[in-house]
Amino acid sequence: MSHILPVDRPSPDQQHIDRTQEGLSAGDRVLRQEAMALTLLADSLSNSFPQALDCICAIKGRVIVTGMGKSGHIARKIAATLASTGTPAQFVHPAEASHGDLGMVTNQDAVLALSNSGETTELADVISYTRRWHIPLIAITGVAGSALGTAADIVLALPKVAEAGSIALAPTTSTTMMLALGDALAIALLERHGFSADDFKQFHPGGKLGQRLLRVSDLMHIGDEIPLIALTASMSDALLIMTAKTFGCVGVLDTGGKLIGIVTDGDLRRHMGDNLLQMPVADVMTAHPRSIRPGALAVEALGVMNEKSITSLFVVDAEQPVGIIRMHDCLRAGLV
Repeated sequence: MSHILPVDRPSPDQQHIDRTQEGLSAGDRVLRQEAMALTLLADSLSNSFPQALDCICAIKGRVIVTGMGKSGHIARKIAATLASTGTPAQFVHPAEASHGDLGMVTNQDAVLALSNSGETTELADVISYTRRWHIPLIAITGVAGSALGTAADIVLALPKVAEAGSIALAPTTSTTMMLALGDALAIALLERHGFSADDFKQFHPGGKLGQRLLRVSDLMHIGDEIPLIALTASMSDALLIMTAKTFGCVGVLDTGGKLIGIVTDGDLRRHMGDNLLQMPVADVMTAHPRSIRPGALAVEALGVMNEKSITSLFVVDAEQPVGIIRMHDCLRAGLV
């Protein structure tokens, strides 16, 4: 009678631990390989990079970004980043270009073409079109001597690094380098153009970016809405203004129109008495109130109000009150 020896199998818990370690190991390996590729890319930057910047700055039209497959997805992102940072850009699909979309490309434009191999068949018509009409062609490719590389006016060559993973076939490392190189172009152009946070806000009016870049001047109340009173006025007048303008405070001005104090609901409670209405504003106000510049970011104003547990903040320019901003205004604009 034969005997079958028991097979030692790992427990379910051990199998789970093994799978977790394998996953962490694979993720770590891929990320380090792509990080190494980016380091090599930075080390390999040549004069072609500033030449590409000069080329793009010299055109009167747009940067037409194109690529096929995974490179096409990266090209779309590069075009979006360029456009949002002050360099007009548009993605054109190379296959669609062969069926009429070449009409989107003018001799005022420059073409930025992406292909790791440099032999992407679908790019042939785009390349020929740029050569025929003398449109600047910038290539991002892993093979400078490829069809794309030899045809291009400027070649941004990617260093020779294997794709990530055990089979090293799926576009991974190469597309990471393309993406990073596109970001580098966009930011270098942004800095060369002197593109500011205010410019950036114009292209990002919606979403969190637009909200975070709102200025105090975008939200403040101005003109007759500002609750103000003279230093020599009585508290009865101050109460009338506070009631009418609903900010829960009134700013106090000296004879030169400078903001020197504030009367708040808290000041009223601290001086509550039979003679409050007859008291001069100067005896009730809090001197040297917190204020903010009109050019400050609205999130900064919100931070001050949170820190000081106040709900309104006067906006001052050259010591003169030019507006008032409420916490409610900031919250309504989506700032948190």
